[in-house]
Amino acid sequence: MLNNKKILVAGAAGLLGSSLVCRLLDEGAQVVAVDLEEARLLDRLSASGYSTNPGLTVCAMDIGRKADVVDFFSNTHGLDGAVNCAYPRNKQYGRGFFEVELEDFNDNVSMHLGSSFLFIQECARYFKRSQREFSLVNISSVYGVIPPKFEVYEGTPMTMPVEYAAIKSALIHLSKYVTTFVADSRFRSNCVSPGGIRDKQPEAFLSRYKSSCLGKGMLDIEDVLGTIVFLLSDQSRYVNGQNIVVDDGFTL
Repeated sequence: MLNNKKILVAGAAGLLGSSLVCRLLDEGAQVVAVDLEEARLLDRLSASGYSTNPGLTVCAMDIGRKADVVDFFSNTHGLDGAVNCAYPRNKQYGRGFFEVELEDFNDNVSMHLGSSFLFIQECARYFKRSQREFSLVNISSVYGVIPPKFEVYEGTPMTMPVEYAAIKSALIHLSKYVTTFVADSRFRSNCVSPGGIRDKQPEAFLSRYKSSCLGKGMLDIEDVLGTIVFLLSDQSRYVNGQNIVVDDGFTL
């Protein structure tokens, strides 16, 4: 679906990002994979057997550092789309609601939502400069759509961080904002909001989570990739400013 398209993946060393890079290469895309942790990214791609793929370019970029992001877009040509899988956060991230300090809340919102704003802004600038069709995919979450179902975390050390919910809900609106600001159907900005993705969570949590779904429960990474590929492809040419939820019915 992506033959002859050049796609940027930010946060490519993460669980979603590294799997997406492999899928995009399989779909025929040229992929520019960037991450702050370039060595970790190369290790993940090597383990998957994709590090030597001729369609792959790997480089380091701090998505929260303006100079890095501006420099990248200023010196890159031929991009047809981008996906932001980055998930920056500080060491205090993930505390319970009453344990979150204001400074940490502000820091995490700035790191994650702020870097997403910068990335979206530079994608829009790139389109204005290149006048080339461009599809941006932002990764939100079901918890950007509905409030947390705290009962699924009972009996586990897990919780739904308040910063995460605030960031992901704002990201959906920011994605729509840039769509109406640019106001050109050749520039598209959409969100994908996955449900929970399986990653060695406690069985008690997995069971409770599944009870709120329609059959599968927690998703595998591969369950999310097809929607991203669709939004990057010409099959979704006039899908713009939307948020596609992939959650096995969790939000119903």
